[in-house]
Amino acid sequence: MDRISSLPMPMLLYGTAWKKERTAQLVEQALRCGFRGIDTACQPKHYHEPGVGAGMAAFAQGKLSRSELYLQSKFTSLSGQDPQRLPYDPDAELAEQVTESLHSSLRNLGTEYLDCLLLHSPMPTIPQTLEVWQAMEELVEQGKVLSLGISNCYNPRLLEYLCATVRIKPQVLQNRFYAATGYDRIIRAFCVENTIRYQSFWTLTANPDLLGHPLMAGLAERYGKSRAQILFRYLTQVGVTPLTGTTSQRHMQEDLEIFSFQLREEECREVSQLLA
Repeated sequence: MDRISSLPMPMLLYGTAWKKERTAQLVEQALRCGFRGIDTACQPKHYHEPGVGAGMAAFAQGKLSRSELYLQSKFTSLSGQDPQRLPYDPDAELAEQVTESLHSSLRNLGTEYLDCLLLHSPMPTIPQTLEVWQAMEELVEQGKVLSLGISNCYNPRLLEYLCATVRIKPQVLQNRFYAATGYDRIIRAFCVENTIRYQSFWTLTANPDLLGHPLMAGLAERYGKSRAQILFRYLTQVGVTPLTGTTSQRHMQEDLEIFSFQLREEECREVSQLLA
């Protein structure tokens, strides 16, 4: 296929994990609200990827072309799959598993390409991680994938090694954003230095203490916004792309409304101190 220009990643993505039979309805609803970035995975255990495709198709007729949508999925290793619902041959070589997984995603989503393909988690060994990454690079060269990324990578040295070793460097790192990992301060700094977009998931669910801090309450009152909106707006202003998986239409609309205001620099510094 001809080389396709990659759509810039939206500053907020709709996450589709754990939606099960509601996936199609919720994806269509998210698109109607204005989301233009969708995150999914070829992992039937936690994602209903065909439902993502159905939701996209239901909305897109006459309203949205593929080039207007940023779409990313993931290759998930056997350890993260349901043995009864595998999207590839478990006995195949790793490279073939990656290819079969990608083709399954393209069928599920009704698209000829992905804007980004993520390795869902590092493989058990570095050689296996590199083997999978090389297979992903082949998919980029074939034009089926426009960029690569990795998820659930909390070891800064592994990320540094990957960037120093591979031919096509990761453009995305998607991690759970919470206090137990120090909010990935070291990794996020590395991402900024190396032009890697950091995506946060479980951003609200994992941070009740952060959302409950008096500073967040004060900012929410000052701007007439919710504490969730304040946190999402802060993150987008410091270069983080949050994922939101809300099932509420009202919350979808509120999430997208964060771009109607901007925190001042000193306010961003104050929030940053809460993450230090």
